[in-house]
Amino acid sequence: MIKGKMYIDGQWVEARSGATRRIENPFDGSEVAEVAEGGREDARAAIAAARRAFDTGGWPQTPAVERGRLLARLADLVEREREPLARLETLDTGKTLEESRWDMDDVAGIFRYYAGMADKDGGEVIASPNPGTTSRVVREPVGVCGQISPWNYPLLQASWKMAPALAAGCTLVMKPSEITPLTTLRITELAEEAGYPAGVVNTILGPGPDVGAELAESADVDLISFTGGVATGQAIMRAAAGNVKKVALELGGKNPNIVFADADFDVAVDHALNAVFFHAGQICSAGARLMVQDAIHDRFVEKLLDRMKRIRVGSGLDAATEMGPLISADHRAKVEQYIEIARKDGATLALGGGRPDDPALAKGHFVMPTLFIDCESHMRIVREEVFGPVITVERFATEAEAVARANDTVYGLSAGFWTRDPDRMARVSAALRFGTVWINDFNVYFVQAPWGGYRQSGLGRELGRQGLEEYTEVKHIYQNHATEAINWFGSK
Repeated sequence: MIKGKMYIDGQWVEARSGATRRIENPFDGSEVAEVAEGGREDARAAIAAARRAFDTGGWPQTPAVERGRLLARLADLVEREREPLARLETLDTGKTLEESRWDMDDVAGIFRYYAGMADKDGGEVIASPNPGTTSRVVREPVGVCGQISPWNYPLLQASWKMAPALAAGCTLVMKPSEITPLTTLRITELAEEAGYPAGVVNTILGPGPDVGAELAESADVDLISFTGGVATGQAIMRAAAGNVKKVALELGGKNPNIVFADADFDVAVDHALNAVFFHAGQICSAGARLMVQDAIHDRFVEKLLDRMKRIRVGSGLDAATEMGPLISADHRAKVEQYIEIARKDGATLALGGGRPDDPALAKGHFVMPTLFIDCESHMRIVREEVFGPVITVERFATEAEAVARANDTVYGLSAGFWTRDPDRMARVSAALRFGTVWINDFNVYFVQAPWGGYRQSGLGRELGRQGLEEYTEVKHIYQNHATEAINWFGSK
């Protein structure tokens, strides 16, 4: 069984309280690890280490080329460890091993992308209004960064935060979800192997109300980055207001997937399934709100039902599995509660809604692929993020109706639509109020493009050049090359 410690100031340490946490495999509830359970004192120690490394340890002055070299080295190590890292992620989250392998490929790519970005911004010279003067605009590292990553993509989401921060010259205190810490601990080991100085990378474990709150409240933390739920994001914003630190939030979404009657029917069906049942719907960008135009609605639902009945549910380590379990018993109970709410609200349960009959899956946190039809925009199952393998289907008649209903949400992370009409592609992509809009595709992201949302889906952007800029402050440097007395005060 794996034993996990925290990493503070270049040392692997137990929690000061001596507390530990059991980490289980969502497939069968078996214990896969025991890790330290940190608290506020541990968080303060990690913050102090990161503060020293930034203020007096020389890390921000490290040449950008060297910061890039270390990130490239980390990318190499992730590629070397691809298979064991993927297996560890599957044990921790329940997702299929193939999904975890794709995640590891993306993690390596993210480190490599920001390795290349580290030395690319030399600032800019701007026109100065006064003769004999120059003005430069430069970006500098923001400082100590608290980074709180979620349980659904533990290492991938950690890399989205870790790589640009290190490229910018920041120091880090990383806090993975308390229920999925294993690959974050392993990437910390790889960062140590890559040669990062003590205090630059720190990893603490423990519950959000203690460890996460300390990161948000601390005056020694200059930026807090969080991916998770809206309520927690709001609490972080309130805590961060105490010292007006920078805040970057990705808070999920309820993402419409709109299918117009002229779409490529079979391709749209295929992607509608992938948009929800990949990682059992535990994706912030899941296309769980399916909207289908009247002319093809019935045929589309019939095809969905046929395909959903054949989805293979099981262990993520089984190559035949297409959908694994939910992350925990508590989360399964939340999804099941939403299913019951949908029934009471008048949605029609067309398929699923329960647990698998297979005795081999009885110990796992499974909910079968679930489809609700006859859904209306006011229903909670349509408006709220379920984060599980549940599709709701709404009918619509016109393009204007589809856009208006899609935009009628507190969220704004992502949306997709399907059509062959080039004019509609232009109109609808311009009208949808979401951070990412996919045309004839869904759930596509890549490191070069920014990721983030409108409204309650969060603040700021991750990935791309914008993801690097989140970890910087902008400074204007003005220099007078021919200073003369201005003979103003007391000159007469």
